[in-house]
Amino acid sequence: MSTSIDDAKKKKLKLTIIEKCPECGSTHLIRNYERGEIVCTNCGLVITEKIIDTGPEWRAFTPEEKQKRSRVGSPITLTVHDKGLSTVIDWRDKDAFGKKLEPRRRIEVIRWRKWQIRTRVHSSIDRNLAQAMSELDRISSQLGLPKSIKEEAAVIYRRAVEKGLVRGRSIEAVMAASIYAACRTQKIPRTIDEIAKFTRSGRKDVARCYRLLLREVDIKVPLADAEAFIPRIASDLHLSGMVQRRAAEIVRAAKAYGITAGKDPAGLAAAAIYIASLLENEKRTQKEIAHAARVTEVTVRNRYKELVRKLKIELPPQ
Repeated sequence: MSTSIDDAKKKKLKLTIIEKCPECGSTHLIRNYERGEIVCTNCGLVITEKIIDTGPEWRAFTPEEKQKRSRVGSPITLTVHDKGLSTVIDWRDKDAFGKKLEPRRRIEVIRWRKWQIRTRVHSSIDRNLAQAMSELDRISSQLGLPKSIKEEAAVIYRRAVEKGLVRGRSIEAVMAASIYAACRTQKIPRTIDEIAKFTRSGRKDVARCYRLLLREVDIKVPLADAEAFIPRIASDLHLSGMVQRRAAEIVRAAKAYGITAGKDPAGLAAAAIYIASLLENEKRTQKEIAHAARVTEVTVRNRYKELVRKLKIELPPQ
């Protein structure tokens, strides 16, 4: 009996560590759960068969079927103050058989629901997190941030709460600083001005809280890259891929010459896009580019002159 258990453990371990094909060394593998096989797409070798499908044993074709057949709740998320673990009394006044409740029982259920909502948020930390996570949803939806950024910002804010950094400070400002820190760590091109625009605290308070988070919370923030700002700015200006590629080449050349040190990455990207738009004959004004990059025209003009002079770029006659 023990040998069979050991064999099963070895087989399971073997399945989990298969990352490349033993025949050709390719890492492009397909896990076909219908046939129970792991197949290499490069040479066609069937590496393993009879693998276990860890998904549900039922199928659903509509959201109603999925909700009816699912036996578990939503996954744990840090973007909810209680991580999504607490239960909620359904607002539809029906019993387990789907029948409408009697008026007397409905009033009783309303009272239960009211007290259940109150007990979900019972401590000061819970109230703080509940308010902060609502701010996180609001700001991230207005900025169009992905779910990964929301999760990372929630982690950073929870660390700040554990260290007592939120006490005496604006919850909104600390959360905005957490979102900016998450954008920096995940290399999402968002400036602190863009984030502060959707808060009542203002840029100065958000920047102060961000510096506090860098000092007190263990966050490893990489250096801001001007190349990451190019696609977003070019998208706002409806520029082609050729302009984006030429602007990226200009930024890389500026890095090689050491021009980018100490410069605002958004302003540098804006100047590179302005030069690339002139070279590719998709002209945009400095005012339009500065507005898309959320910098001033003076910044674009200064960076543009510096890049043209240092990189010796020959521009077409305007």
